[in-house]
Amino acid sequence: MKPLVTMRAALSDPDLFGNVLAGESWAAWRVLLIAAMGEALGDEERVIFESLTARSQEPGKRVDEFWAIKGRRAGGTRAAGVFAAYVAALCDHADVLAPGERAVLPILSASLWQAGKAFQFLDGIFSTVAALNRLVSGQTSDTISLSNGVDVECRPASFRTIRGVTAAAFVADELAYWRNDETSRNPDKEILDAARPALATTGGMLWVISSPYAKRGELWSACKRDFSPAGDPLILVAKGASRDFNPTLPQRVVDRAYERDPAAARAEFGGEFRDDVAGFLDFALVEAAVDRGVTVRPPRPGVQYRAACDPSGGARDSFTLSICHDEGDVAVLDCLVEIKPPFNPTSATAQMAETLKAYKLTKTIGDRYAAAWVVDAFAKVGIRYEHSERDRSAAYLEALPLFTSGRVRLLDRPKLVAQFAALERRTSPIGKDRVDHGPGGHDDLCNAVALALSTKGAVSFPISDALLARAHEPDGRQRHTFGTQAVRLQQLRVRRQFGSY
Repeated sequence: MKPLVTMRAALSDPDLFGNVLAGESWAAWRVLLIAAMGEALGDEERVIFESLTARSQEPGKRVDEFWAIKGRRAGGTRAAGVFAAYVAALCDHADVLAPGERAVLPILSASLWQAGKAFQFLDGIFSTVAALNRLVSGQTSDTISLSNGVDVECRPASFRTIRGVTAAAFVADELAYWRNDETSRNPDKEILDAARPALATTGGMLWVISSPYAKRGELWSACKRDFSPAGDPLILVAKGASRDFNPTLPQRVVDRAYERDPAAARAEFGGEFRDDVAGFLDFALVEAAVDRGVTVRPPRPGVQYRAACDPSGGARDSFTLSICHDEGDVAVLDCLVEIKPPFNPTSATAQMAETLKAYKLTKTIGDRYAAAWVVDAFAKVGIRYEHSERDRSAAYLEALPLFTSGRVRLLDRPKLVAQFAALERRTSPIGKDRVDHGPGGHDDLCNAVALALSTKGAVSFPISDALLARAHEPDGRQRHTFGTQAVRLQQLRVRRQFGSY
C-alpha cells in the first residue's frame, strides 16, 4: 500500500476530506488518523495524542493495528469511513495485486442494520467529494467499486465471508457487541483471526472502533496489552470518553445518563469497561457436559421425564422445547426441539405437543410469555402448560451447580453450548445477581434447557411392596399414615439429591 497523498494533506484539502472532519470538534480523530498512518505530529497534536493513547510519542511509521475504545456518539464511524475512503481511493495497491485481481476493504459491523449505517457514511463521502466520486465505477446496496481495483464492502461480521480475500484493510465497527450464538461464543476472535492473514501480504491495517462492554473479548485484551507506553509500538490503542473524542456532545446528555444508570453510562459515555457484567459459565465447563455425537436420546419405558419450553410468536425468536430426566443425581438432557422463525405459532405448538406425547408427557412448564394464549394453545392439543414460578435468571442460577459439579449431561448441539457460554451475570448496586443474554444475543435454547434441568421433578425411589400394600389398605388411618410416610421418604431423597437437606 503506497499513499498517493499524505493523510495530513488529505484531511486539510477541501477537495478531499477537508470538509468531512473539519473544525476543532474533530481534532482528536484527525490526530489519530495522522499518527496511525505513521506521519509526524506537532507539539499541540502530541498533547492530544498522549491524552488518548498513554504514549508520549507517535509511532513514526504506519501501524499494523489501530484500536479506538470510545464512548457513544464519539464520531468513530465517520472517522472509520474517512480511513476506509483514504486507503481505498488515495493509496496505490497495484504492487500487491495479481493481474485482474481486486482488493477488498471490508467494513464489518455487528448487524445488518449497523452495516447499513456504516455504508451511509461511506456513500456520503464518495458522493460529496468530487475527486473520489470520479473513481467510482460501480455501486450496489453494500459495495462501492473503484476504478483502481478496490471494492469497499459493508457487511455484518462473519468469519466465513472474509476468508480467501486480498484485503487492503479491515474496519471492525463496534467489535465488543459482535454476537453469533449459532456457532461461536467469541466471534470477535474468530473473525480477527481470519482477517489478519488477509492483511499479511498487503500491509493493510486493522482498524477497530468500539464502545467498551464487559472485561473480556478482543477489545478488552487489546486494552490490557497495548494501552500503555510499553505496548507494541505498531499496535496503537486510543481510549477515552465520548466528549474526549467529540466535545460537541452536550454535557447534560452525559449527566442524565449517569443519573439513570451509572454503571451503564460509564461504558456508554465514559469509555470504561463494565465491572458489573461478567461471563456466567465458562465455555470449557459447558463443553465438558456435552455427550459428543448424541443429538437426541429416544424415549425409554419407565423413565420419568420432565419438560420446559420457551414459546415465541413466530416473528423473531425461536420456539424451543427441552425434555430431560434424572439418573441418580445427574440431570440428563434427552431432547431439544427448536422451531426457527418465521413460523405459525399454532402449528408449532402442535409439533411440540407431538414430541411431548412421544415421551409420555402431558404437561410442560414455561414462562409467562403471552400467558393466556400459550395456555389455551397447548390445552387444545392435549398438553397442560404451567407457568414457572422462576424467571430465566433464577433458572440459570439454579442450574449453575449442576455444571460446576459435573452433574449435567447435554446433547451435542453447538448452538446450545454457545448460548450457555454467552450468558452474562450482572450485579446490581444492592448485590443481587441477574443472568441473561448480552446485547444482540439470544437464549431461546438454553432458557428452555436450564428451566427443565433445574426443575426438581419427581424422582424414582424404591418403596417396598409391603409398604405400598399397607398404604392402600381400606383402613383410612393406615392409608394416611403409610402414604404420608412414603411421600416424606421421597421428599427426603429429593432434598439430599439437590443439596437442600
